[in-house]
Amino acid sequence: MNVTIHEAKTNLSKLIQNAIHGEEVVISKGKQPVAKIIPIETAYPERRFDGARGVIKYMAADFNDEIDDFDET
Repeated sequence: MNVTIHEAKTNLSKLIQNAIHGEEVVISKGKQPVAKIIPIETAYPERRFDGARGVIKYMAADFNDEIDDFDET
């Protein structure tokens, strides 16, 4: 979709929604394209609670036991 700057100012919300849904939105000044509206990709993936599944192969039975010679200073 190619729109003029005036059309972009008038319909910005609609154009952003179009871009979010995958449509390429190009803003032109006259016949010269000057900008493109694109969605920002998620910077952080969705959190998962099983992220270490398959990575940790073995955990000792005494993993959570207190350490005898631990010195808190």
